Amino acid sequence: MQWYYLAALVISICGLALIDRRLKLAFWYDASRTIKTIGVGVGLFVLWDYFGIALGIFFSGNSPYSLPLRIFPEFPIEELFFLFLLCYTALLLYRGVQSWRRTS
Repeated sequence: MQWYYLAALVISICGLALIDRRLKLAFWYDASRTIKTIGVGVGLFVLWDYFGIALGIFFSGNSPYSLPLRIFPEFPIEELFFLFLLCYTALLLYRGVQSWRRTS
């Protein structure tokens, strides 16, 4: 049961990748720029989380659906996948709207 959350995140990322491949919005449009963009976004959110944890604002809790693996205290491994999903979704939405506006 501990793998459910991570599995859901990976399945969601794969679904986004299929949409991306079909519409050529990010990775299939310009992989290098996409990697840099998502990397910067994830990096900023990791810093945000780090400072939130250090200030006692964020904590991971005890969910039966998450793994006990932590990158640093109160920062579960699934958080990286979630942050990737968040940034990838935002990038696909931005590129999709941009593409839609160009064709309209």
